[in-house]
Amino acid sequence: MGATQAVGPTLSRKNKVGLGLAAALGLLDMTNVAGIPASDSDTPGPPTGVLVADVVLGLITVVAVVYTWRTANRTGSRVVAGSRILSAITALPALFVTGVPAWVVPVVSVLIVVTVVVIALVLSRPAPESATT
Repeated sequence: MGATQAVGPTLSRKNKVGLGLAAALGLLDMTNVAGIPASDSDTPGPPTGVLVADVVLGLITVVAVVYTWRTANRTGSRVVAGSRILSAITALPALFVTGVPAWVVPVVSVLIVVTVVVIALVLSRPAPESATT
């Protein structure tokens, strides 16, 4: 008879899909660096602080996705979820502030829904696996 040993942590298909979507959102956040004005002028759009925060959160997300994918560590999944939550919070004012372009509201709404899905997928627990030796 073979002995059963527990295998190290693994990622489920849900986790991998969530991490892929999180990486895409993180990369999208990092593109905000192009929107940072050279000086605080009267240009329309989010404040410079929000753009910088989104770039940093995007970088944190991408690094945490790579770490989680390689190690299957739950701490990395939590960092991914936390950075995505903070990024979504920075986008919420666009839903309530008057004067934003009409196309911004549906885009932000979709991104927030995708963020909720990402968090659910990334934090879902993979089924325990065992291998026989």
